[in-house]
Amino acid sequence: MGNTDMRQLAVLSEVPFDELDGSVVAVDAHNWLYKYLTTTVKWTRDEVYTTDDGTEVANLVGVVQGLPKFFENDLTPVFVFDGAVTDHKSAEIEQRREERAKREEKLEEAREEGDAVEIARLDAHTQRLTDTIQRTTRELFDRLDVPYIEAPAEGEAQAAHMNRTGAVDYCGTEDYDSLLLGAPLTLRQLTSKGDPELMDFEATLEEHDVTWEQLVDIGILCGTDFNEGVSGVGPKTALKEVKEHGDVWGVLEARGASIEKDVDVIRELFLNPTVSDDYEFDAEMDPDMEAAREYVVDEWGVAEDEVERGFERIEESVVQTGLDKWT
Repeated sequence: MGNTDMRQLAVLSEVPFDELDGSVVAVDAHNWLYKYLTTTVKWTRDEVYTTDDGTEVANLVGVVQGLPKFFENDLTPVFVFDGAVTDHKSAEIEQRREERAKREEKLEEAREEGDAVEIARLDAHTQRLTDTIQRTTRELFDRLDVPYIEAPAEGEAQAAHMNRTGAVDYCGTEDYDSLLLGAPLTLRQLTSKGDPELMDFEATLEEHDVTWEQLVDIGILCGTDFNEGVSGVGPKTALKEVKEHGDVWGVLEARGASIEKDVDVIRELFLNPTVSDDYEFDAEMDPDMEAAREYVVDEWGVAEDEVERGFERIEESVVQTGLDKWT
């Protein structure tokens, strides 16, 4: 999920890491993992993360490089993995598969032409979360004692629900649909350079004087992963017209427009998504560094020099956190 149009309306601010000290954040695992998977593939030699039998585990490099910021800032992530695919998202997934197939064709052409720059770019954008990547990510999390749960459907919806119910302090994702899902406080760019960006749900509603339902209607008019938007309608126009006509149906009627999908159903996917309270996690992380190194380097053959600094950063932060408890 990811309606980038919502950035134009969201109330955003930079938040220093020291203000997040000791917090727990439910992270959209697929969103976070895909970011590090594509970055690793784009900027790392493929022999670094490819086994002798050709299996690619770039995720192991990405995870080790991405996790240290959580440990260093005493921020506990609870990674939330996607469960069953929502029926109304199947068209979006099929479209992505078609786009990936086209990129794979272009990738073969780039390889034949020996265009190294284009090969790196396209290779990064043809990545997918294979069964091996899914499994090895969880197994590495187990060794690092990083908590994770399985969502019944969309991981981002479950993360937003955990934030709304107070099970965690923040929702973590690079997407903006957590706003439509009602996550009170979303952290973006959690493990990028610099401080994270905070997206505030209630402040956004107050800023534009709209209800949660109207915010969702604005998203629907702009377009979501579940539906095409109305041609020529961006977030500012959608905001103006929703406030003028009350809701998405009033806007559609005034414009003489329509949306192919069932608007009631799409609304419910944001306002009442499939989520669960049947989960548990331990926010105290006690990583087994020896087991993690052995798993990544010895068992999966990842080049040690690509992950050692990440492991060292985690180890150093764990030692420092232990010392802090006694000061």
